[in-house]
Amino acid sequence: MVNAIPRLMESLDVTEQSAQWVSTVFMLTMAAVIPVTGWFLQRVTTKQAYGIAMGIFLVGTVLCAVAPLFSVLLVGRVIQAAGTAVMMPLLMTTLMVVVPEQDRGRVMGNVTLAISVAPALGPAVSGVILQMGSWRLLFVVVLPIAALVTYFGLRKVENIGEPQVSEIDWFSVGVAALGFGGLVYGLSLFGEGEDKRALGIGIGVAGLLMIGIFVLRQLKLQRGGTPLMDLRTLRHGTYALSLALMSIGFLTMMGAMILLPLYLQNLRGLSPLETGLLVMPGGLAMGVLGPQVGKIFDRVGSRPLVLPGSIGIVIALVGYTQISMDMPYWQILGLHVLLMVSLATTFTPLFSLGMGALPPQLYSHGSSMLGTLQQVAAAFGTALMVTVMTARTTSEIEAGAAPAAAQVSGLRLAFIVAAALALVTVALAARLPQRVAPAEGPGHDTTDEDDEPVKAGQP
Repeated sequence: MVNAIPRLMESLDVTEQSAQWVSTVFMLTMAAVIPVTGWFLQRVTTKQAYGIAMGIFLVGTVLCAVAPLFSVLLVGRVIQAAGTAVMMPLLMTTLMVVVPEQDRGRVMGNVTLAISVAPALGPAVSGVILQMGSWRLLFVVVLPIAALVTYFGLRKVENIGEPQVSEIDWFSVGVAALGFGGLVYGLSLFGEGEDKRALGIGIGVAGLLMIGIFVLRQLKLQRGGTPLMDLRTLRHGTYALSLALMSIGFLTMMGAMILLPLYLQNLRGLSPLETGLLVMPGGLAMGVLGPQVGKIFDRVGSRPLVLPGSIGIVIALVGYTQISMDMPYWQILGLHVLLMVSLATTFTPLFSLGMGALPPQLYSHGSSMLGTLQQVAAAFGTALMVTVMTARTTSEIEAGAAPAAAQVSGLRLAFIVAAALALVTVALAARLPQRVAPAEGPGHDTTDEDDEPVKAGQP
């Protein structure tokens, strides 16, 4: 959708700030809806959840394709995001139930292939489609693909487990929507410019307060009720550690993804299609490597993959701190491939290891928490990198630097910040166990000094 923003501005007569909402409102809806999915997935069958999620996505896609007004397009994007918010936790929860522990790395690697290749091809494919015609074609092309996926999926999907009739605390739903949605919105405003920074801070702080109320409410419901998002997942140390690593990794990835197009298009003069083609090999490498990483994880465990991967992320981001107006394109490409490959060697093992540390009854809550934090990390990474870059660029221009040189300086500082954050992942990766035994209940998530699984109650 980012490539379509200029077309949207022209076709629907909106400003650039308004057009950006086609992406922002998607993240907002995901952040608000995902906390509810833990309860929803326990209440309906697997096939019902799949059908509802894909049906909602199809309705949103049709509405976007025919939208006569920008406001209608935004409503369509909200509906699309609501369906997507159910699909991702459903995918992860189902895999954790049906795939044996010894095969999870291989299967998650295959999932990584699909999830990584799609965004890698997205900018290039959208650039080709936009050259062929209207922005509406983006939705028209997706529609039959999604319809076929829905049809064949409903024929193949089998119900896993039995639905559990449970109450939902609507107060928690409202507070979660205000909290996570407000935090994502505040962060997105914070990254849009200095004139909106104060408003972004205010909304972000209000969102954090709502999240605090949400946490207290869940702790109370855990003692005598049904929590919307079961925070007992965080009692499992390996899951909490994996969650932190994935969040920081996703933050740095999104930061790099927003900075590179700004550099390539604004400073080097590449078109959106050329930019997409330049970064596509990295995404493809990440996807192709995913299944192999999964197989290696099944054999050797997490640390031999995650620790070198974390170091590779730092090296790639440090390389980008040397960015300049004449940095060779092959070097930009090489660093991007290194970054994506390093992320591939961390994400697949981390998900398999972290979710495997949870008891089955917490799978849906664990995947919901992961999805929510990914949206927050995406918004925070984007806001942080853009803000750092903008502040440094403005400072350099005020000091008399040329605009292009000032922006290069801003990009370098932003990549320095990203590299510093990535260093945290190296320290966390060193604390990961090789493997964990399948969780048997709350509090079960320990390993001995030799990284062999230790069951609850054993010395």
